Amino acid sequence: MPFSPVHLAELNLLLQFPSTSTQEGIKVHAHTAAAETVAAAESLFAKGLISRNDGGYLTPMGCEAVELTQKLQSMLAGD
Repeated sequence: MPFSPVHLAELNLLLQFPSTSTQEGIKVHAHTAAAETVAAAESLFAKGLISRNDGGYLTPMGCEAVELTQKLQSMLAGD
C-alpha cells in the first residue's frame, strides 16, 4: 500500500518536531499553515502522537514515531 498524501503530510509534520528534547514542541497556526498541515496535526493528535490538535509536544508514542520517521528518511536519502 503506498503512502497517501495524508500520510505524507503527517510524516512531514513529524519531521518538524525537535527530536532532541521532549520539552520543545511546535505550533501549527490554522490561519497561516497549509490545510494539509492543519489536518495532519489534527490527525496526529487523534492518534495520540502529539499533545494538542495544533501541535504541542510529542507523546511517548510520538517520540518513537519521529525516531522511526527520521530513520526511514535517512535510509531513503542514502545517508
